Amino acid sequence: MSVEIRVLDAGDENAVLAARALFDHEPDIDATRRFLAEPTHHLLVAYDPAGSPVGFVSGVEMTHPDKGTEMFLYELGVDEPARRRGIGRSLVEALAALAEERGCYDMWTATDTDNVAARATYARAGAQTNPPQLMLEWDFGGAALQRSG
Repeated sequence: MSVEIRVLDAGDENAVLAARALFDHEPDIDATRRFLAEPTHHLLVAYDPAGSPVGFVSGVEMTHPDKGTEMFLYELGVDEPARRRGIGRSLVEALAALAEERGCYDMWTATDTDNVAARATYARAGAQTNPPQLMLEWDFGGAALQRSG
């Protein structure tokens, strides 16, 4: 499936809301504005030929004094009926190209070892698996976004 990939920017909140079905939860308008306003936060959305959003990838640039800047692939989502058509790979490749354009020295992500689809998508987009890593997490006792109603 051919898609058009758009890099969203500050002011594109309505585009995020139009793609709400692609996200795990309803996008919060304040969090959306904050994300899009940050020049080191990136949200790319894939649109089918009819102009409907069919996938997205988000990335965050992270800079460290002794390492430089790298891109963290935060999340990838493709609409169920549009899967297995190269959209995920195209989104990952577009984020990787953006990372290179912005001077990042690499791009990385994490996924569950049993997420076969994600691992295949990342591999087709050129990612390499490093030796097993251990992810440690601090849980501060709440959902990512607390919503009333």
